Amino acid sequence: MRVLALVPGGIGDQLLFFPTLDDLKRAYPDAQIDIVVEPRAKDAYRVCKSVHDIIPFDFKQNNSLADWGNLLGIIRDREYDIALSLGQRWAIGLLLWLTGIPTRVGYAAGGARFLTNPVPLKQEQYAAQMYHDLLQGLNISGASSEITINVPKKDIEWAEAEQKRLGIQESGYVLIHGGSSKLSKAKGIDKIYPVQNWQKIIQDFRKRQPNLPIVVVQGPDDAEFVTELQAAASDVKVTKPSDIGKLAAMIAAANLMLCTDSAPMHLAVAVKTFTLALFGPTNPDKLLPQTNGSRETRFVGIKSPTGKMADITPETVLKKVWGS
Repeated sequence: MRVLALVPGGIGDQLLFFPTLDDLKRAYPDAQIDIVVEPRAKDAYRVCKSVHDIIPFDFKQNNSLADWGNLLGIIRDREYDIALSLGQRWAIGLLLWLTGIPTRVGYAAGGARFLTNPVPLKQEQYAAQMYHDLLQGLNISGASSEITINVPKKDIEWAEAEQKRLGIQESGYVLIHGGSSKLSKAKGIDKIYPVQNWQKIIQDFRKRQPNLPIVVVQGPDDAEFVTELQAAASDVKVTKPSDIGKLAAMIAAANLMLCTDSAPMHLAVAVKTFTLALFGPTNPDKLLPQTNGSRETRFVGIKSPTGKMADITPETVLKKVWGS
């Protein structure tokens, strides 16, 4: 059996969809699962064990009829039996209808008229569970499993060597992902916590735990953020993982992850590192896992009272860190 999943969105959306893929694979262990994903999110599948092949397609672009036709041709050639779609645009539903895939599952909104098995869209819940609801269209019931990832051995070895390079292999460390994202700025999404606030948090750590290293993650778009941070805290160590597997391995080895609502936050959930995440306009109840209706105590979300990330005070963060 061949299954196709269409999953628009960034790396965070892909990670939240992993439990759906894993539970689908458990229900149909012999199924070959392929996925259509935006090029910017392909790296997520470096740490996914359930996907066979990746078809890149930029859902966000103003695609021409030729672009849609090319994707349609690829899908038709592979003769899928089942399609799952997170997209709610009518164009996605029409595309699936044109493919001739016998079983087409998606949300009962947007392009639902083109689906064979629409399911209710329940946006008020944890996003991973909302995605998992798609499996109801295949008569697979039950709660979503946890996000799990499969970090390649060579990425774990890289992280071990990186900890040795930084001199933190014995001491443990706090890992910071600052939320400095070019994409967030371009979209006008407030997911960036000010450098001066991070500096105050680091200063407090220095007073309370002077021997605990602070490591900041520098991604492709974070050079300015890291430079500013080091200007005020020169002893902050910097790591530059080149892919999601290496980043996941560094997060897994950390004592504590401090971050904003971001893809690294979902990685921290997957590897079960204690995490304190900051939220501006987004809702932590929808983006952090729940247990019996309450948020997991291992993963703490701090929601801005105004919806602006900068309005979360360093003191509020530190009270959560130290429990006072």
